[in-house]
Amino acid sequence: MNAAWLGRLRPAAVAIATGTLTVGFVVAAKQIISQPALSQQAAPAKDVVLQVGIVQRFGTQPTDTVTLQAQTGDRLTIKFPQADGKQQTLTTNTATLKVLMQPLPESQVQERVVLSTHRSFESAEDNANDWRSQGIPVEIAQPKRWQVWAKRDVYTTPLLRRLLIQSLQVKGIQTAFVDSRLLKQQPKAALLINGKSYLKDSVQISAGRGVVQVQTELKDDRNKRFYTGSLRLQPNTYGTYTLVNQVPLEAYLRGVVPNEIGTTAASSVLQVQAILARTYALRNLRRFAVDNYQLCADTQCQVYFGLSGAALATDSAIAATRGKVLTYQNELVDAVYSASTGGITASFNDIWEGPDRPYLTTRVDSVTSKWDLSRQPLTNEQTARQFLKQTKGFNEADQKWFRWQYTSSLTELNKDLHAYLKTLNSPLANFKSIEQLKVEQRSPAGRVQKLRVTTDLGAIDLEKDNILVAFYAPASLFFYLDPVLDAKKKLTGYAFSGGGLGHGVGLSQTGSYHLGKLGWSSDRILSFYYPGTQLQPLNNSIVFWRDPLKVR
Repeated sequence: MNAAWLGRLRPAAVAIATGTLTVGFVVAAKQIISQPALSQQAAPAKDVVLQVGIVQRFGTQPTDTVTLQAQTGDRLTIKFPQADGKQQTLTTNTATLKVLMQPLPESQVQERVVLSTHRSFESAEDNANDWRSQGIPVEIAQPKRWQVWAKRDVYTTPLLRRLLIQSLQVKGIQTAFVDSRLLKQQPKAALLINGKSYLKDSVQISAGRGVVQVQTELKDDRNKRFYTGSLRLQPNTYGTYTLVNQVPLEAYLRGVVPNEIGTTAASSVLQVQAILARTYALRNLRRFAVDNYQLCADTQCQVYFGLSGAALATDSAIAATRGKVLTYQNELVDAVYSASTGGITASFNDIWEGPDRPYLTTRVDSVTSKWDLSRQPLTNEQTARQFLKQTKGFNEADQKWFRWQYTSSLTELNKDLHAYLKTLNSPLANFKSIEQLKVEQRSPAGRVQKLRVTTDLGAIDLEKDNILVAFYAPASLFFYLDPVLDAKKKLTGYAFSGGGLGHGVGLSQTGSYHLGKLGWSSDRILSFYYPGTQLQPLNNSIVFWRDPLKVR
């Protein structure tokens, strides 16, 4: 799911034109991100070449290694610039990327103004728009969690950065801070070919047959996968590197659809996933503009494993829906989906900040349930508890994540909250212990909107998906709490009882499995989860994404 807690085609291009993405402007991948206004008109695109970061923040650890290999009987072509400006080209069967930690001649101070920290891009982007509307230039980054930074090429000196912080504090804004780090060394990418090492920041890799095997050995990540298209190693914003897969959209889907929803669902369900994955990718090309690529390969975008996992069933679904996207008023929908809704879909604003999406609504995820939301809205605590005790008549009934319960000790909760508050540079980060957790507000879909956390130093209100950042235990925002007491009635933790996995907005992947078994068509499933939308072939009139500040 995008996140679910789970051939070369002719290139075409996409442009970002005054905050609106549309098909039909041919530009290089770098231009797509760096140039906001382009006017060169081109013929309708056959396919879109995506820039997907398949290895992000390479070089964070000195042991990080990536091995690149051609298929049997094939060769890799590797290109990189030389000191004289000319390009060197090498061919080989295998190449290895490593990092060397190089001492700096003298220590350097790296600073940036962090205006806010978020679990999701959606909330980060809305917060960035708020800052922009106040006249503060910003950029969205993801060093680990999503952050909104004051634009670095505007606030270029320590004085300017501190004056900004002071001006915000005068306005009563205490959450912004200067993230300052002393750097004594920096990673340098090393390319090893046939026993020879080349120190290069930018490397282009391709194969004669268009498929490269990538084996990563990073901290907590060891895998071997195959990628079509070409690869590029490039620097990122954090002083490390990103390995980017330049891949045509339809080929990209071969590595997304099976890894997001599996291969055993009805063909109509697999077609739904293909349409949503295609729509989601095209709408979200702006996510990593700060790092000069477009999408990631994990649950912060869509799970993408290259050709690994590609199967006949999902390839057929992709082919059957080729070029089809889901729209609302001729704009690509925000095609979010999750593993499980817990029996009721959430609206966009139940989870994230930003303009609401009329097609992402609250509805009971069932074709038989008699639950009447108009008479029994889940804003009420007791009603929400009653709903979560229902186990029959829902599209997801009997699925693993439909209902769950996790108990977290006070020690675990304290540890989670300490870590969260430290990332915010919060003055309450030195609290000793949590004294109470209390749900203060719910949405009509039952999602917790505000969780009050009382500590020995004071109370903190966690809102929406920040709750899932602060505490590990809940699998979604659809839960209720019960205190866990010892024999002396002393608080020792909390039991989280809930339903669903992930945000619960839009399609339920497990729910769609059930609808597919009932014989529902792809159109009908899409209409159920995204009411009021239209399915149409990609064309030059469709708007990919509208900047909300430019349409007010």
